[in-house]
Amino acid sequence: MAIFIPLLSILHGGVAAAPLSDSVATNREGTFSNGSRSYQVRYHTMTVPENRSDRSSRSITIPIVRILTPNSAPLEPIFYLTGGPGVSNLRWKPSDSLLAEHDVVMVGYRGVDGSSVLECPAVEEAIKSSDDLLSDTVLRRIGDAWKADAEALRQQEVDLNGYTIQEVIGDVEQARIALGYGPMNLLSESYGTRIAYFFGVVHPASVHRSVMIGVNPPGRFIWESSRIDKQLRQYAKLWEESPEGKGSGVDLYGTMDTVLRAMPKRWLFIPVNEGKVRTVSFALMFHRGTAAMVFDAYRAAAEGDPSGLAVMSMASDFVLPPLFVWGDLASKAVSADHDPLRDHIRETSSHGTMFGSPLSRLLWGSLQYGQWPIRMLPERYRTLVRSDVPTLMLSGSLDLSTPAENAANELLPFLPNGQQIVLREYGHVADVWTVDPPRTQQLVARYFREGTADSTEATVSPVDFSVGWGFPIIGKIMLATGAAAAAAILYGIVVLL
Repeated sequence: MAIFIPLLSILHGGVAAAPLSDSVATNREGTFSNGSRSYQVRYHTMTVPENRSDRSSRSITIPIVRILTPNSAPLEPIFYLTGGPGVSNLRWKPSDSLLAEHDVVMVGYRGVDGSSVLECPAVEEAIKSSDDLLSDTVLRRIGDAWKADAEALRQQEVDLNGYTIQEVIGDVEQARIALGYGPMNLLSESYGTRIAYFFGVVHPASVHRSVMIGVNPPGRFIWESSRIDKQLRQYAKLWEESPEGKGSGVDLYGTMDTVLRAMPKRWLFIPVNEGKVRTVSFALMFHRGTAAMVFDAYRAAAEGDPSGLAVMSMASDFVLPPLFVWGDLASKAVSADHDPLRDHIRETSSHGTMFGSPLSRLLWGSLQYGQWPIRMLPERYRTLVRSDVPTLMLSGSLDLSTPAENAANELLPFLPNGQQIVLREYGHVADVWTVDPPRTQQLVARYFREGTADSTEATVSPVDFSVGWGFPIIGKIMLATGAAAAAAILYGIVVLL
């Protein structure tokens, strides 16, 4: 077997067609198991400049995970780009249908993976405030924390200007060349689709085909209140037509509006923090399974049982702070989409809409009071221009995070070889992969193999509004087992979806 592994590499259509670059080292080999199959994995580290535009820049290291197909005549490798920002790019588990013909490569995201991680302990602590999370007072407090954490990173000699989409694109291209690959496929999700699009603009000859899931066009690191309101009304209409909603007499949109206008201050002895409830609710509504749990909690609150809201409020301190590497989130978002002319404090409030835009208010509102000292990206990495890369976009019609119309109206006109398939009654990225896994895997594998996708394969999968273990039930468990146990349950729900 030890003799066979190098031989397999030589036969691997470019995996080792050229010696590895001096910038990449192979640390170890292992196996990746997916169902009944096991695959060879190679773990690399790559040395890169922290800031390629600064000749005196220090070097940092980035990990690379490479899962090898057993196919002796593989097709183009698939480079994976996950969402975020502020989330690791090394955790994906590719399907057998993709590994049957392609190597899969995950290049760590600088600022999250590798030797330089942009941790923000002051921001994380400020988010745990006992005051209303989205209040002006707390946003100012988080703003001060942004300043403190940025200064701490500066004292550690971190150059924040090196943590941008432009530099991530440079890392991916450096990895492709160093690993000896020719043109590659890009498989991207949410924030990763922004990287994929601009990668195709800057390095068109390096991309064979691209599949984007939950498309995030330029300017869309900001969640708009009006679009959120539109999606919630769409959910309410589907509720009325569902088995659970028909004949119930419940107006889902109106019920949420009523609860939000008179949010209870506590359930028994457990405080209910309105800002934390709104923020956790919004994050959970990205995907339709957890969205149904949110709606169930609001319906229960309207009937006099706010226990589900209390669970979301309490669990916020366990879920939100570790959800992102906040310095990386700020660096990527501010350098790409910061608009100093927008008043995020005013625009993200609930005035004029039922729900407002909680995550935008938390991120952009606090940054409006604080500061994240990073330069804006060059126009080349912020402006929509034509890209001829063959691209398939998969969008969920109920996606509150990256609405399908953003991809259709903003990005698709600049992709002459692009196609969008809207998956009806799907939410964000996890829904695309988990509602009907074989169908999505078939769509993606066929597109990478043949460059075609049949939209008729994407049938409607109606939302199931029924809830088994809802947040009110978790609240009752909390009383019996303690807050940490209930928070662990909620954290597991968020991470798994």
